[in-house]
Amino acid sequence: MKYLKALMLSLLFIAASIIVPHYIIKNNAKQKTYSSVVAIPKNKVGLVLGTGKHLSNGNINLYYKYRVDATINLYLAGKITHVLVSGDNSRKGYDEPTDFKNDLIQGGIPSHKIYLDYAGFRTLDSIIRAKEIFGLNNITIISQKFHNERAIYLAEKHDIEAIGFNAKTLKGRYAIKTEIRELLARTKACIDILFNTKPKFLGSKIEIK
Repeated sequence: MKYLKALMLSLLFIAASIIVPHYIIKNNAKQKTYSSVVAIPKNKVGLVLGTGKHLSNGNINLYYKYRVDATINLYLAGKITHVLVSGDNSRKGYDEPTDFKNDLIQGGIPSHKIYLDYAGFRTLDSIIRAKEIFGLNNITIISQKFHNERAIYLAEKHDIEAIGFNAKTLKGRYAIKTEIRELLARTKACIDILFNTKPKFLGSKIEIK
């Protein structure tokens, strides 16, 4: 009986450590994300959160494609004037920022309006580096809604005023793995704030003109 009680308490603790951060982050982002280009306020810079262009089977990653589409739509509508792409370039042959830049240029965004952050290894790094390296205190974050909610939470905890533009998301089996991972990421985000976790790299400042 004693072991059963201990097991139940452990399960309750695990459940709380997932559910509580989820609702903190979700409620914090209310009325701060937008799915309409018309409704979203203007900001100088749109911060695109990186992801791989291709899946392991070689197919296009739709999360990537929809973030590219969302960024192009925002720019062409005049809701952002510059783009900061923050992603992973930690290994040879894998370069999220450059992939995004090439496709954004094809979509009509001038090259000189696009800035790249190659050390956006995770969302926390992307957010902190946007402030500390690129000097941004106000940003429009561009990703899927679930990701925007977490990024806005992290941004506000680092004194950045942020809103999110929601790229189209996915449903069904394709999205289940991502949704589970997001729940764990929200717990990690709260822990990172609690312990004041720093990005892997900082570096010299870059001015977005």
